[in-house]
Amino acid sequence: MAALSNRRPVRILLAKPGLDGHDRGVQVVARTLRDAGMEVIYTGLRQTPERIVAVAIQEDVDLIGLSMLAGSHLEYSEEVIKELEKRGAADIPVIVGGIIPEEDVEALRQIGVKASFGPGSSITAIAKTVSELVGSRAW
Repeated sequence: MAALSNRRPVRILLAKPGLDGHDRGVQVVARTLRDAGMEVIYTGLRQTPERIVAVAIQEDVDLIGLSMLAGSHLEYSEEVIKELEKRGAADIPVIVGGIIPEEDVEALRQIGVKASFGPGSSITAIAKTVSELVGSRAW
């Protein structure tokens, strides 16, 4: 009989910062990541960067995914990353999905975002990237 692993599943926090009220895409991503064996915590709509980081720390997540469709991806990503640094949790990677113009991808990287996914991104590619960023424990 093989030894059982004592490692917990990968834990992902998905959040919708700001006033954007559309969450169909993030719910599809959440289901895909769950189907891949990951635990997903979804904070719901209209979250502040401070709240997102507080939940991430409390839930001991391996990665934060921000979903933004309202054009505020640069500002909110930077605020979340600064809040992570402020709270000593800068080791939690942040990815961003939503309406991300190609010209903003490099700016997001410079802020510290590890990956960004715009319209038409493959769900499989998102799950694979998450897995690569946190280790291949679930995918």
